[in-house]
Amino acid sequence: MTDTLGWRKVIGVVTPSTNTVVQPEYDAMRPTGVVNHMEGMHIPDDPVGSDADFNELIRRIDGALEDALRRVLTCRPDHIVLGISAESIWGGGLAAARKIAERVKALAGGVGFTQAADALPAALKACGVARRISILTPYFPVAETHLQEFARAIGYQVVRTRHLSCTGPVAIARTGEAELRAALQAIDGPDVEAIVQFGANLPMARLAAEADAWLGKPVLAVNVATYWHALRSCGIADQREGFGRLLAAH
Repeated sequence: MTDTLGWRKVIGVVTPSTNTVVQPEYDAMRPTGVVNHMEGMHIPDDPVGSDADFNELIRRIDGALEDALRRVLTCRPDHIVLGISAESIWGGGLAAARKIAERVKALAGGVGFTQAADALPAALKACGVARRISILTPYFPVAETHLQEFARAIGYQVVRTRHLSCTGPVAIARTGEAELRAALQAIDGPDVEAIVQFGANLPMARLAAEADAWLGKPVLAVNVATYWHALRSCGIADQREGFGRLLAAH
């Protein structure tokens, strides 16, 4: 017997409790017959004003993973998505992603799993991006080393980055469109093949699709890439307009 509303798939999503963007963006991309079931990774909305504060935020998110997984597994999902991108790359190259996958497997067994570290290289390849990218994040500069190491590990060179240094977990979702547009333009250039956005609480899904059109190159929002990867991993090939070339053509 299958889930009545999720007769195609039930996708369990774990994301920080402060995140107000993952659910509406995933649900806007959700095909008929798919259920997105959200569980919060409990963290406080403490101020972030330094690299040390941001490292502490990542530590708290990482420590909340197992509890959120246990809760989401009670709905018996067909696939699990980690709706937080920093944790997926925090620790050098692909080592962090492998450790997270092992932790998920220890609790979820053979349930399929998607995280940003899997989704973004697959998305870049699907869009034909060969080598040179720029990266936009809501993080503090401490993220730079982790992002550079991740990019090298998947075969890409980071040309430019922009870290918005948002002042807390909830503040990320309150970043305005004008600031995001200016940041995208600042890290673009003829030497950049694509722009990749990290930070799952940054409201970028629709803006990235618009920027793809006016910059004339792939602009990959992490929520779009991650949800696309989850759907395709579940054998769901539905296309959807309004979220860029990934969901429209791949």
